[in-house]
Amino acid sequence: MTRRKLILILAATTALGALGWSAARARDVPKVATGFVANIICSETFVSRLDPKRNFTETTDAMPGTGLITWAMDTEVDLDRRDVTVTLFGLGRSHAVYREGVGCTLEHGETLADIALPPARPQAALLPEIAGPALVAPQSPQLAAALDRAFAEPAEPPFRRTRAVVVMKDGRIVAERYADGIGIDTPLLGFSATKSVTSALIGVLVRDGKLAVDRPVPIAAWQDPKDPRHAITVDQLLRHTAGLALGSSLQASLASALEPVNRMKYMESDMASYAESIPLETAPGQVWNYHDGNFVILSHLIRDAAGGHAADVLRFARAELFDPLGMRNVVMQFDAVGTPEGSGAMMASARDWARFGQLYLDDGVAGGRRILPAGWVKYSASPTPNAWVGIGAGFWTNLGDSFGAKYRVEHGWPRDAFFAKGTIGQYVIIVPSQRLVIVRLGRSPNAPPKADGVFDLVSDVVAATAAGARLAGGN
Repeated sequence: MTRRKLILILAATTALGALGWSAARARDVPKVATGFVANIICSETFVSRLDPKRNFTETTDAMPGTGLITWAMDTEVDLDRRDVTVTLFGLGRSHAVYREGVGCTLEHGETLADIALPPARPQAALLPEIAGPALVAPQSPQLAAALDRAFAEPAEPPFRRTRAVVVMKDGRIVAERYADGIGIDTPLLGFSATKSVTSALIGVLVRDGKLAVDRPVPIAAWQDPKDPRHAITVDQLLRHTAGLALGSSLQASLASALEPVNRMKYMESDMASYAESIPLETAPGQVWNYHDGNFVILSHLIRDAAGGHAADVLRFARAELFDPLGMRNVVMQFDAVGTPEGSGAMMASARDWARFGQLYLDDGVAGGRRILPAGWVKYSASPTPNAWVGIGAGFWTNLGDSFGAKYRVEHGWPRDAFFAKGTIGQYVIIVPSQRLVIVRLGRSPNAPPKADGVFDLVSDVVAATAAGARLAGGN
């Protein structure tokens, strides 16, 4: 190790220590950082077929502070073995392995859980077809201008790096565009938009009477009535009010590598067991704190209810959600023991993300079949008390009086909009009053708040489609 590298390591460690984090947690930084990079590069190289160098640059540029360490990352992509190995200063080795049909998994020295893929027997989609096989050009000059602005790059950073935009009106695509190397069938990582899909699968279990939102969750580690975690409900996990001391998942930056929740994601083979071992920081239901551990635990509930194995989860998700909606380019990813990583790892084409949004626009019904229980969509969009960003049960929402909801409405979003959101620029936006679903995927910093251009995109699309509707009515 050169003297210059050592100085930089010491400087970075000192800076992190100044944030008040313990030395023990600071030691996790190399492994967490390399795990994050290895998983994304593996997924988007072998599933999305994106160029790994371009992907590394676009992803890390969207995360403030990572330039302090990314220059020292060694990333090895083996196209023959279909795996990715990443180290930082020669430390913190992370290894992500691609497996056909289930994307990539970080391995930590153990044998990965065997996942026997269920036979591909897709049923006919219940959701009416949203478009033909060809790219749908913008149906009006106003929509073309909206997409032009969404894909335009500023002269100086932060860069927008929009990858895909799909606009649906009344269940049909009226505009879509993709970045170079990405097409209508390319599965793209949704990050925390995955949480909304996990919420939908929980809804299916509620519909079937296998779970109830207001009862304690059936987690074996919490069954002792004397354990204060025994009281945690499905609703509290969906709303991030369960109270587990796992830190926060709100930010995507170098500092976030120190959060315990990221040790769970990038250093633990069994993510759910780790999350379920964590003590309470606050009493269940009392304090809002957004972190991925809540949805990893919900993923464990889905796995158990579906049959206990990863293959059971795939069979269940396909039969109850993906196939009825015609979502044909979905990849669910799993941890090393076979639990779906339902907090942030699902991949789907932009059109498939739009199909998912349409289910919520149609109140949980597809082709006359009720996929989600009656009232589930309204419940999902209902605001969580004290959640300042404006969040419901598995979705973000503009309803209520939160700071986030007011800010979005002031900047052109309709009041009734609610949405799935993933870090660094992933959105599936549902606007019931306009019969709109807007999907935007990319690699943009979370801050400043307008860096991804989504505020302009929503207001432009609402104006363009409303103008089109007026013209059609006038004819």
